[in-house]
Amino acid sequence: MATIPLRAAAMRGSLTAAVERTLPGLALCLGVTGAAFALARVEQRVFGSIWIEALVLAILIGTAIRTAWTPPARWLSGIDFSAKYLLEIAVVLLGASVSAATILAAGPALLIGIAGVVFVAIGTSFTIGRLLGLPKRMAMLVACGNSICGNSAIAAVAPVIDADSDDVAAAIAFTAVLGVGVVLGLPLLGLGLGLSGLQYGAFAGLTVYAVPQVIAAAAPMGTTAIQMGTLVKLVRVLMLGPVCVILSILAPRLGEDGAESAASACSKRPPIHHLVPWFILGFLAMVAARSFGLIPPTALAPVASAATLLTVVSMAALGLGVDVRTVAKAGGRVTAAVVLSLLLLGAISLTLIMMLPLG
Repeated sequence: MATIPLRAAAMRGSLTAAVERTLPGLALCLGVTGAAFALARVEQRVFGSIWIEALVLAILIGTAIRTAWTPPARWLSGIDFSAKYLLEIAVVLLGASVSAATILAAGPALLIGIAGVVFVAIGTSFTIGRLLGLPKRMAMLVACGNSICGNSAIAAVAPVIDADSDDVAAAIAFTAVLGVGVVLGLPLLGLGLGLSGLQYGAFAGLTVYAVPQVIAAAAPMGTTAIQMGTLVKLVRVLMLGPVCVILSILAPRLGEDGAESAASACSKRPPIHHLVPWFILGFLAMVAARSFGLIPPTALAPVASAATLLTVVSMAALGLGVDVRTVAKAGGRVTAAVVLSLLLLGAISLTLIMMLPLG
């Protein structure tokens, strides 16, 4: 019986240590978040409207800080916590703002189209990488990162195809830096093309790397764009499972020397919780709860506000993890492969959207 208090004390000690490790980085992310909201208020007062949302400002401020200053190790735990766990909670809460009407507006054609875009983009992006002289595994990392969900796809695919750690680092660096560029430039493209909220939301969901970046890119076009963008993006993320299974079968062919066995490739398949992240299931559960009236109407506004706040904090963390100088270190061929693949994905996505009845 005496072991129970000892275990409880050990758990409290571990929890206290974890909190202490997290606080510095979390405080920094909250500070960046506060600055982003303050600048948004200044915009409102000076220009009469907010031209750059707090979501985007948080990324920009965080990126500027990270480029000028490399946070010591004591800050990293809190930054990682904010970028990962707070984001995942925010995505789950965001499900409460997505009604069944939005899903019905998407229609089965769009859902099928998302899968088609992912597979076509992976194949064409891989071909571009190979034509530019990239090794097969590096070309596949770039293709999956661009076509599915950036860092998450790269991290999941890397062990399946036995990718080199240097290739993984280079691919992740590009998705971080170019992801910010896409968030800033996509709204201007959407306005220039005259896309509706539903069309632009689908476009953002199909082209932007990460869930928080989709939210940031869609925010200037309104709530409908955010809802559609998030829905499309999460369906796109779900494609990671089938892609990893297929790659585990094809992995031996990706070896430069062809020496890897199929049995070895199968043993490197990521666990199921990496293929279907818990926050996607949580998001879908919240959508179902909203659709069946299980969430009180009075709770919708506070839940939406909490989701927005957590998202901005996670964006600050995202920015704090981006050093724009890393692009220069990766080399011209990788740069060309990533940029061309991203442009190709945008063209394929835009073609699909124009073919679908999204008003």
